[in-house]
Amino acid sequence: QVQLVESGGGLVQSGGSLRLSCTASGLTFSRYTMSWYRQAPGKERELVATITSADYSTTYADSVKGRFTISRDNAKNTVYLQMNSLKPEDTAVYLCNADRFTFRQYTYWGQGTQVTVSS
Repeated sequence: QVQLVESGGGLVQSGGSLRLSCTASGLTFSRYTMSWYRQAPGKERELVATITSADYSTTYADSVKGRFTISRDNAKNTVYLQMNSLKPEDTAVYLCNADRFTFRQYTYWGQGTQVTVSS
């Protein structure tokens, strides 16, 4: 049974920082591309950042470039999202995603962690 468990969310003032963690179990973590998404009330789910399994290359949404950093620790089955210079518009539920394609698509989601940035 695959589980992705996010942690680290909370309430922070504008300009502050948070670090989110997502720990996976029940899968071979090192083989999965890991991503963070976010969803604000009334808005579509948005891809925030991705880190690949092969070469750890990263991509970011334009709205978070230069402020957020995604990283992974395969020994701990954990992916992180360091969020700096937070803005009120970063307020959302942040969800962890594990994705892999081998003959078919394997994709798994965490339950999400709330991030609230006050102005």
